[in-house]
Formats: sequence, structure tokens, C-alpha cells
Amino acid sequence: MITTTAIILTSGAFNSNAPIPKKHTGEGKDVSPPLQWSGVPAEAQELALICDDPDAPRAEPWVHWVIYAIPASVHELPEGVPQTRKLDKPIQAFQGVNDFGKIGYGGPMPPRGHGDHHYHFKLFALDTPLNLQPGATSKQLMDAMKGHIISETTLTGTYERM
Repeated sequence: MITTTAIILTSGAFNSNAPIPKKHTGEGKDVSPPLQWSGVPAEAQELALICDDPDAPRAEPWVHWVIYAIPASVHELPEGVPQTRKLDKPIQAFQGVNDFGKIGYGGPMPPRGHGDHHYHFKLFALDTPLNLQPGATSKQLMDAMKGHIISETTLTGTYERM
């Protein structure tokens, strides 16, 4: 059951519905943006985040980041999270495979001239730790989270390649 507690997700790199800086894209340094959140329900056991692009020219959104097994006590992801399956520093978490076929964050890189794309950073608070190993896909994560999401929020950034 989803709680009415409102999680607030923000970034020090971009505002909601505003452009994501080039530094955090495939045209720049391709480092993950810093993310901060508050309002996680007290009963949350674990957090997970998926970033995807529903404007990608295909049937399913293009997945840019899958990160999960984030302790509920954590309130931020720093800029430039290392692209490894298992994180020990700066936080403990697992990362999955994005649609570029790589582990960790892969920044915006829409087709040239395709217009603004919207990148949804979706944070989920879960009522139980997931039994999911590092390297999962977004589908595997979504399947594992079914029935366990107690709160969620989305921060949307945009990017357009000229």
C-alpha cells in the first residue's frame, strides 16, 4: 500500500522540469547528478531509483540508471556515483544494467533533432529489503518491488541534442 507521506526529490544540478547540465549527459562527462531527498516514510526499509526516458523512439522508455538496496537512512546520492555493481562508498547500494548495456548511470543522449526528452528520476521507498543481486535490469527491479512500494516520487529533467 502506498503511503500519503510525500517524498521530495531534488538535485543540486537542475530544477524540476528544467534542462540537465551537459556535464551529466553523454555529450559531457556523463557523471550522475547529485540527488537529495526527504520525507521517506519511517517504515521504509530500503530505497530504489530508476531513471528513464519515455520520449525515446521505441516502445519502452530507455533506462539510464538502476540503483537499489539503498539504506532507508540515506538521504542523497552524490554526484558521480561510481559505475560498479556493488557500492561501498560513498553509500552502500547495488547498481543494475542500463539500456546502454552498462552498469550504473548513463546520461541523456537523445537522437539529434529529436526535441526535448524528459528524464524521470523515480525514487521508491520499500517496506522490505529486496532479495535482488547486483546487476539487475529495471524490469527485474520493478518485478521485485511489486507489492512493496510504500511511497514514490519523481524528479524530471530535460535534455535536447541539437
